[in-house]
Amino acid sequence: MREDIRCVFDRDPAARNAFEVLTAYPGLHALWYHRLAHWLWNHRMRWLGRVIANFSRWVTGIEIHPGATLGRRFFIDHGMGVVIGETAEVGDDCTIYHQVTLGGTTWEGGKRHPTLGNEVVIGAGAKLLGPIHVGDHARIGSNAVVLKDVPAEATAVGIPARVLGPRPEPDPRFQQMADRMGFDAYGLSRDMPDPVANAIHRIVQRVHDLDERMERACQALKRAGIDPGEALGEDDSGPLEACDLEGLEPDECEVPPNVAPQQERKQQGNT
Repeated sequence: MREDIRCVFDRDPAARNAFEVLTAYPGLHALWYHRLAHWLWNHRMRWLGRVIANFSRWVTGIEIHPGATLGRRFFIDHGMGVVIGETAEVGDDCTIYHQVTLGGTTWEGGKRHPTLGNEVVIGAGAKLLGPIHVGDHARIGSNAVVLKDVPAEATAVGIPARVLGPRPEPDPRFQQMADRMGFDAYGLSRDMPDPVANAIHRIVQRVHDLDERMERACQALKRAGIDPGEALGEDDSGPLEACDLEGLEPDECEVPPNVAPQQERKQQGNT
């Protein structure tokens, strides 16, 4: 019990004293109820174990099947709505938040719930379904729906969840393009868990590749004695400014008269 209380202080800065933790942390109470229910379940007193688990659910809002295996220093923060299935296995030093589900995807017997390694953190609202394995030190983002294994040290986000790779070093060419377009180059990195950011990343990369090919073509024409300026005309398109990005322009930009009514109608529709 002392170990359980210490882990609360390590992971929740809102914890002020041991008495408060003992009396006002439902995640801790659910863990202690489960240990009793799990002992009864393993000693063939399964009805009594289910009754205690059901009482714990009624008192704490956390449902843990008495057959689930939980490691040491397991911390359930907030806890309301947490569901942990019968064949789930949780390693040591794991942390999960409210509305997390460690559920199954089949009505057949056998192993059908997730297995968590050590020091796994699962964000609020995440759903881990099926007999998947989450490696040590992995992170699951809030509201993710995980249907496949997550390797150690990885982060999984999205619906369905996808594993994010290591963050690459920023490319200087993206920094130059970002300065022109008003975006942060780091926001265009490949590991952003945002499909819009990934699409922008690909567009910026394609534009840069086309610029390089055009520059090489112009140099080849000049070496052949052809002035590309006469054939293509002068490039009078200035650099792209932040105010040129409709829908993304800063507040201080002037909105053209023909665009203002459209934006007003769009805002009214959203309202």
